[in-house]
Amino acid sequence: MNLNPIIAENLKRLRLERNLSLGQLAELSEVSKVMLSQIEKGDTNPTINTIWKIAKGLNVPYTVLIDKLEDEASVVRKAEAGYQNSEDGTYRVYCYYGNTPHRNFELFLLELDSGAVYTSVGHSEKSQEYISVIQGELVLTTNNEEYLLKKEDSICFSSANPHTYKSCGKDILKAIVVNFYPI
Repeated sequence: MNLNPIIAENLKRLRLERNLSLGQLAELSEVSKVMLSQIEKGDTNPTINTIWKIAKGLNVPYTVLIDKLEDEASVVRKAEAGYQNSEDGTYRVYCYYGNTPHRNFELFLLELDSGAVYTSVGHSEKSQEYISVIQGELVLTTNNEEYLLKKEDSICFSSANPHTYKSCGKDILKAIVVNFYPI
């Protein structure tokens, strides 16, 4: 699924709802005005961290930027889930359910190749992240603390600050990630 048109539409709608110029949003998000313009036009494929920066600048959940409107009941198959990956392709995230006016969380499947490391920029203020490992082993680093999680282990932490995922097992790391946005 190509997310560029969805991101473009959502970004423009959110920016205009807040009566922000591209320059003002650039200052809030620390993403250049040129990049924001390209994203709004659907001319570029923004990185995961770029979307997180924009979401943080707009003070909205990540998936508000990548989700299209959905019906009340929906089944999401992995092949149909919105999918993004890191620049080197070792980190993949599939969005199954995004934040809506009736849902203040996002549900993702995270995949990280064995031995790979991925650093996520901080999310919205007061946001919490819940991770449950399905396969492999994860070393999560947040606030200068490391946590080793094995299959069927879980962790909850404040995700407002940058945090790093490291796949340290012999298998690809697979985990369910819930980003929760308290009201």
